[in-house]
Amino acid sequence: MKFSKRIQSIRPSMTLAVDAKARELKANGVDVIGFGAGEPDFNTPDIIKRAGVEAIEQNETHYTPAGGTVALKQAIIDKLKRDNDLDYEKNQILVSCGAKHSFFNLAQVLWEEGDEIIVPAPYWVSYPDIIRYAGALPVIIDTLGENQFKITPDQIQSAVTPNTRAIILNSPSNPTGSAYTKKELEAIAECALRNGLLVVSDEIYEKIVFDGFEQSSICSLGKEVQDNCVLINGVSKSYAMTGWRIGYLAANAEIIKQTVKLQGQSTSNPTSVSQVASIAALNKGEADVQRMVIEFQKRRNTLVDSLLSIPGVECYKPVGSFYTFPDFSAFYGKTFKGKKMEGSIQLAEFLLAEGKVAMVPGIAFGADKNLRMAFASSMDTIKQGVDRIIKTLALLE
Repeated sequence: MKFSKRIQSIRPSMTLAVDAKARELKANGVDVIGFGAGEPDFNTPDIIKRAGVEAIEQNETHYTPAGGTVALKQAIIDKLKRDNDLDYEKNQILVSCGAKHSFFNLAQVLWEEGDEIIVPAPYWVSYPDIIRYAGALPVIIDTLGENQFKITPDQIQSAVTPNTRAIILNSPSNPTGSAYTKKELEAIAECALRNGLLVVSDEIYEKIVFDGFEQSSICSLGKEVQDNCVLINGVSKSYAMTGWRIGYLAANAEIIKQTVKLQGQSTSNPTSVSQVASIAALNKGEADVQRMVIEFQKRRNTLVDSLLSIPGVECYKPVGSFYTFPDFSAFYGKTFKGKKMEGSIQLAEFLLAEGKVAMVPGIAFGADKNLRMAFASSMDTIKQGVDRIIKTLALLE
C-alpha cells in the first residue's frame, strides 16, 4: 500500500492520543486521573440542548448551505459586533465542523509549497501539521515563560523572508493560557502590515479569561487590520459544546468564497442540528459561560498554587483558557528503575504508568521542558491528581 507524501508529512495528534489512552485505561478499570483532555467537563447548558432537541423535533435535519445557514451566520455577525465591535457581512462568514476544520480549510486554500507561516511556540499541536499538509513550511519561533509565552514584533521581524505569508496568533493560548493585551496586539499588527503578512487570529478561548483580563481581538484594531486578518472562533470551548462540532471563519469575501468551495467538495455543510443549537449558544448562553469561567478560575488557582509548591516546578499563572503549562525539566536526567527521564515524553509516560495521571508531553506543543495540564475537571480531581504527581515524582532518583 502506497500512501501520499502529504499524509506522511503529518503526525497523529498527541493530545487526542493521550486522551484516548486515558479513556482506554478507565474502560479497563484503571483509576486514571486525566489532565489531558482539551474540553470542559461541564455538560452543554440546558438552553442550548433544548434548541438542539427542538430542531430534531421540527425536522431541521436536512442539508443546509455548505458554508452554514443564514440564521447562524447572522448570529455570528451579531456576536462579532456585540462582543468585538467588528462588522462583517454574511459572505464574509464560513461555518465549519469546528475551529480545527476552519483552520484546515483556510490553510488548504491559502498556502502551498514554498510559503512560510510564522508559528509562535508553544503552539496548539495541529498548527504545524495542518500547515505542512498544505505543502507550506511552519516557521517555529520560541517564546519564553518569563515573557508570558508571547511573541514580540522583533521576533516576527527577524523571521520574515520573501516567502513569509502569515503569522498565527492564539490568544488566549492553548497550551499556555497566555493572552495578548491590546497594546501588544497593536505592535504585532503594525509589524504584520509593514511586512504584508496575513494575521490568523484563533480566538476560540476568548470568553475564558480571569482576573479581569481585558480580552481584545487583533481584528478590531481598525479596518486596515481587519482586512488583513482572518478570525477563527467557535462554540466548543466557551459553551461546552465540543461534540457538536461548530466553528467559524470571519474574513474577506474572497477567502470565504474559496473555503466554501473546498468545504462543498469535502464535508459539505456542518450538522444542521448543531447549527441551530449554536444560534442558541451565541444568543442566550452568556450566563452559563460566566458560571463556568468562575469555576475555572477557582480551579486554576488551586492547580497553580499546588504545582508551585513542588520543589523544582515552575508554572506561569494563565490569564485565560483552561490549561497550565508547568515546567518539569528539573526532573529530567533522574531515573526510575534504570530508565532516565530524558524529556517530556518519558516523564509523561512515567507519570501515567506509575502515578496513573495523564498529561500531554510539552514536546507536542514545541516546548519539551513542559507538560500540559487541563483544569477542566473537578476540584477534588485536581487535588487528587497533584497528590499523585508529588508522590510519583518522589520515586525518581
